[in-house]
Amino acid sequence: MRILIAPDKFKGCLTADEVAKQIAAGILDVAPASEVDLLPVADGGEGTAAAICRALNGIWVTCRAHDPLGRIIECRYAFVEGSKLAVIEMSEVAGMRRISANERDPLRATTFGVGQLILDATRRGAGKVIVGLGGSATNDGGFGMARAFGFRFFDAEGMQVRSAVNKLRTLKQIDPPRSLSLPTIVGAFDVQNVLLGAEGATNVFGPQKGATGQILQVLEQAMSRLARVASRQIRPVDPKQPGTGAAGGLGFGLMVFAGATLQPGFKVVADIIGVEKRVKAADIVITGEGKLDSQTLSGKAPAGMAELARQNGKRVFAVVGKADNHHRAGELFSKVYQLSSGLDDEAASIANAAELLRDRGREMAKAWKH
Repeated sequence: MRILIAPDKFKGCLTADEVAKQIAAGILDVAPASEVDLLPVADGGEGTAAAICRALNGIWVTCRAHDPLGRIIECRYAFVEGSKLAVIEMSEVAGMRRISANERDPLRATTFGVGQLILDATRRGAGKVIVGLGGSATNDGGFGMARAFGFRFFDAEGMQVRSAVNKLRTLKQIDPPRSLSLPTIVGAFDVQNVLLGAEGATNVFGPQKGATGQILQVLEQAMSRLARVASRQIRPVDPKQPGTGAAGGLGFGLMVFAGATLQPGFKVVADIIGVEKRVKAADIVITGEGKLDSQTLSGKAPAGMAELARQNGKRVFAVVGKADNHHRAGELFSKVYQLSSGLDDEAASIANAAELLRDRGREMAKAWKH
């Protein structure tokens, strides 16, 4: 039996590569003659650069840039020399993992460091840059990134807006840099949210970044003003396009300030690493991630793997840390295996994830034998 094991990461716990190896170990304990093919995947969130770097034999480039709050940090991105491809995860420099819980402040946090990484890749000779849009600590619509590129922002009084996102509420003028030459840029989004409104970047993701009540209103006003002025003065972009709200509106910012296109992150990764070919060669497909919920089923990696598997007539199973009840899960997966069965054992499941993944691998292999 040929088994393709293609999970995403279990965020804050295990990488996609570690998850795949543990599931494989469990399966081989029970069915040692099985052929297992490990293919860690991603969808534009954390792990995207690693998946592409591994598949294309890329290298890691280290550089220094500003974190969400302006501190200089050392960070990295993937670079594939032969194809001049750079893969940047915005979370590497402007993600939640770069700040502590008590530092969350979307009025101060910006994407300036993302712009610095794109410029570094450009200087290195990149002909194409993929920017993974997931795990952000920011809600600035790409304002910080644009400043790193040399764009200047001015309020109604002619004062330059340098870092405070709330000042964008009175934005009047954006001056582009005199000279800016960027490679082809693709924003790989893992959520389809738009920039503004009830399903927009601010209202959906702002609370987890530290925004409450009045701050949410301020941020929504700032993003609305930025969208109007930037679309009029720099480049027309529809803020209702899916993905413009990804990474605190960085999807929109990439389009308007860098001329980028947006694509579903799983499709970007799957096309590059050749997922469908591996699915076709398998008898069974296993995927998964830390939490299966409505967002998973709206374009995240496990849903993408399930759809590819079903299109090719393969059975597909999901192994997840925890699953919210959702009617579509039964449509996508033959069965969903959980590490955690409830709130009481969630912490224990995280602490013992490696062994529990092996257990689920054994459980699946035993079920197939019958």
